[in-house]
Amino acid sequence: MAVILIAIISLANIASLILVISDLFGRHAVSGKDLILSGLEIFLTNIIIFGLWYWELDSGGHIGQGSDVPPVDFLFPQMSERTGNEHKKWSPTFLDYLYVSVTNATAFSPTDTMPLTHRAKSLMSLQSLVSLITVALVAARAVNILT
Repeated sequence: MAVILIAIISLANIASLILVISDLFGRHAVSGKDLILSGLEIFLTNIIIFGLWYWELDSGGHIGQGSDVPPVDFLFPQMSERTGNEHKKWSPTFLDYLYVSVTNATAFSPTDTMPLTHRAKSLMSLQSLVSLITVALVAARAVNILT
């Protein structure tokens, strides 16, 4: 059920981006302030939603926490360090996946956490595209309107 809800919100966010883009190229006069606020809302929703995607699919979300099944979609730096006991027992939490989402949305690529599976790579690609389109089109046009 969680995956279905996350998918619905993802589609709604992408639809919002499409509506904003259609307003940009349409004949409607849209203020720069409205575009910046819309872009910011889409960008932040994108970060939160993909953080939830990564958490739900990689570790099973809230239900999967504490299970003995290791995450398989992402390789976190703590997983490759085997020097101390704290790293052997480490498992990612939602905050770790939210951080992956923030860094992917702002850098348009993985930073320190590598995607290992096709679904993780596909999700990160989609998130980067939505972020890039939001920043490049919406913010650039809004700044142009403001100046």
